[in-house]
Amino acid sequence: MIRAALVSVLAALLAACAAISNAGALDGAAVTDKRIALTFDDIPRGRGAFFDDEERTRRIIANLAESGVSQAAFFLNPGMIDGRAGAADRIARYVSAGHVIANHSNTHPHLSDTDAEAYLADIDTAENWLKGREGYRPWFRYPFLDEGGRDKVKRDTVRAGLAERGLRNGYVTVDASDWFYEQAAIDAKAAGQVMDMDGLRDLYVESHVQSAEFSDALARRTLGRAPAQVMLLHETDLAALYLSDLVTALKAKGWRIISADEAFADPIGQLQPDVPSAQGTLTEALAWELGLPAPRWYARNNPSLAGDEFRRRVIGGQKD
Repeated sequence: MIRAALVSVLAALLAACAAISNAGALDGAAVTDKRIALTFDDIPRGRGAFFDDEERTRRIIANLAESGVSQAAFFLNPGMIDGRAGAADRIARYVSAGHVIANHSNTHPHLSDTDAEAYLADIDTAENWLKGREGYRPWFRYPFLDEGGRDKVKRDTVRAGLAERGLRNGYVTVDASDWFYEQAAIDAKAAGQVMDMDGLRDLYVESHVQSAEFSDALARRTLGRAPAQVMLLHETDLAALYLSDLVTALKAKGWRIISADEAFADPIGQLQPDVPSAQGTLTEALAWELGLPAPRWYARNNPSLAGDEFRRRVIGGQKD
């Protein structure tokens, strides 16, 4: 009850600050508070359904530039670099293009299945690779968005360990399970199935825009304001194909694409919700802590629903 009250007080203060900021707009110009940053996990990622690693990186960088996205964040697993030829060079190219890099652990473990000290040691190994490199940011994103599940002692041990290391939580607020559609495309190609590429594009773009809209509405109900949103993507072939389409669709819905630096400076990042099971987006956890009823997550993060959509629109909808 006390924590919920504190969240309510903070939400009121943040809403007041937002109102003051909006009131300062010149000449009565409309002010949009729908802001979102793009972030990518699992760098370097394995081969997808359509491109080799080099072509995928080239396309992602080009799409970000063409869409006017000056800074995205790429969360790295350095333990995966040695096994993928040219991976370090491709990461350097993301940075040279103006993007930033941060810690996603060394080997991508589940915290729920890992001892806290071993987990922190894995983070330290990744930090040893990252620190001092151009574009580095002191952010850590939990693999699988798993902050320890129901083990609050483990959760708090790792939270304290991150603070001791000067690392901030590289949280997520918008998730549309793009990894699921990427894997579905890989599996479909391996099975020799013909895919409707227009249908795949529409499903990918639609799902991410819907997820952003869902999180925006949930955050407004929870905090009384619109915080900067952080979208979770992965270094996938689907991003290489459809990133420009996604940015165009977001802008059409009134979203302004902002830098990761701006997004992670939002006061929402200082909140550490206490919920029965710590895994998922920050928006979901804050809504749960405040007592808002389920569903507090975007519907297509359910693999069953996502799979139905993929089969209907990509496999079942292919053109002759």
